[in-house]
Parts: sequence; structure tokens; C-alpha cells
Amino acid sequence: MSIARKRYYCPVEVAVDVLGKRWTPVILAHLKEGVHRYGELRRRMPEVSEKVLTQRLRGLERDGLVERSVHPGVPAPVSYRLTEEGRGLAPVLQALYDWGRERADRHGVTIEPVDPAEPVAAGTDVT
Repeated sequence: MSIARKRYYCPVEVAVDVLGKRWTPVILAHLKEGVHRYGELRRRMPEVSEKVLTQRLRGLERDGLVERSVHPGVPAPVSYRLTEEGRGLAPVLQALYDWGRERADRHGVTIEPVDPAEPVAAGTDVT
């Protein structure tokens, strides 16, 4: 259903309608850094399944926040970037990043660094 056809009663509902799905804000945060190929996103998010990542990317493309580009090659490399509307989320994504970092620091939570060049281990299709 188109956003224009839905009924909302608070502006936060509009934002949560897009950002409320698991992994969506994380995908957007990575794309805020710049263009990423599908494999790069997959390596940066080792806990997401390929199925869910693909679904979220398609949804973000449908919502007009992400642009998908297919490049020449076999198999054809695919890259993703934020659209102008998607880039408008940068301050929100940065605020979430900062808050998450501060909370992790307050509670002694370690944020595991991910090497985007490392292959994704088999069996990490956790949804």
C-alpha cells in the first residue's frame, strides 16, 4: 500500500513504518557511509540471512530510500546507494549510532568490529 493511502496519526508512525523492520536501520547506516555492493553489506552484517537482506533492500528500494545499480559482469555485480530522500535520514541514523555507542559504553557492551573483506561464514543465516 502506498504511503499516501495509509492513515497515520503521528509523524513517528510514518518513520517507524519504514525503519521499524529488523535490520533496516543497520542497512541504511551502512549505506550512509557510501555505495556498497551486496556482498559488502552481507559481510558487514554477518547475522542477517541473505533472504532477509534481499527483502529489506527491495523494500527500501520500493520506498524510494535506496537505489540499486547493476554493473556489467558475470555474475552482474549489484551495488546500492541512498537516494536523496534516503540521505535525509543521515541525522537520524547518526543519532541512533551515537546513542547506541554511548549505551554500549555505559553498559560495558563490546561492539565487535567486522572486517568487510572477510567472507561470511557458512551457517550465519540467522534472521
